[in-house]
Amino acid sequence: MPSFAGEVKNELARLMDKKPCCRRAEVAGLLRMGAAVTLGAGRALGLSFATENAAVARKALILLKEAGPVETEVTVSRFRRLKKNNSYMVRIVPSPAVAPLLARLGMTPDTMPQAAHGGLLLRRACCRAAYLRGAFLGGGSVNRPGAPYHLEFVTPNYQFAELLQSLLRRLRLPVGVTERKDAYIVYLKEGDAIADLLALMQADAAVEAFEVARNVKDVRNQVNRLVNCETANISKAAAASARRIAEIRRLEAEGKLAALPEPLRQTAKVRLENPGATLAELAALLGIGRSGVNHRLRRIAELAGRKEGEN
Repeated sequence: MPSFAGEVKNELARLMDKKPCCRRAEVAGLLRMGAAVTLGAGRALGLSFATENAAVARKALILLKEAGPVETEVTVSRFRRLKKNNSYMVRIVPSPAVAPLLARLGMTPDTMPQAAHGGLLLRRACCRAAYLRGAFLGGGSVNRPGAPYHLEFVTPNYQFAELLQSLLRRLRLPVGVTERKDAYIVYLKEGDAIADLLALMQADAAVEAFEVARNVKDVRNQVNRLVNCETANISKAAAASARRIAEIRRLEAEGKLAALPEPLRQTAKVRLENPGATLAELAALLGIGRSGVNHRLRRIAELAGRKEGEN
């Protein structure tokens, strides 16, 4: 069964943007996140990109074939003995046509988008969203709904991490960056921000699953708060009842209970007979209001020598 991140990537890999500029931005983000430049004969440039997701590899091939007249190939490495996923290696065979392609995709030093300027590749909002989608396909991950909120992009390139951070900040998302071993992690940890980014990348099914899980979590937290509050109230009422009963027993032991006015004796008797009853329940048994019961119990406490403001 694929992880939730794998499910999100499968959904995004099936999505094919209608605009050529967005398709170009998406493959650019994907390749800049996870591709390595290779050298062939005559120092001709090539590219290689590895992924464990077959749908991502297939989409990369489609977008690359559309992007330029280059030769592509894919190989599959199987790890059945280790029970790992297959690894798909997508390659652009080195040739003179690759350098112009890299320039069109903003992957050469003079065309590469930076945090300070997105360049022509990222001048439109739709292209920036597609670029983030490609970056997620190339090296993103998100926790399953119900788990602690966390979405991240993992890249070994600090400048690319800065660019991703600037794009997310431009969307007013609370993004953070940290280092983990030899990689830079660009991350979101707020549920609303993660849902907004998934929606921006057009992962509609993932957004729905995420929102359902968030609603369940919110309801569960609300129920827990209510239960905790009710438990605290019950504990408080039980402690108050125990104190009042102790006060009544003290008056009884001192021979003072029988000398109390009839309303107080009646209240003391009902309290002793119903130790677990609330003030409202005692009021119903005595045929008076809740405030009347409260007043009588306070009076009993005073006569027992304990002048408190608790019931």
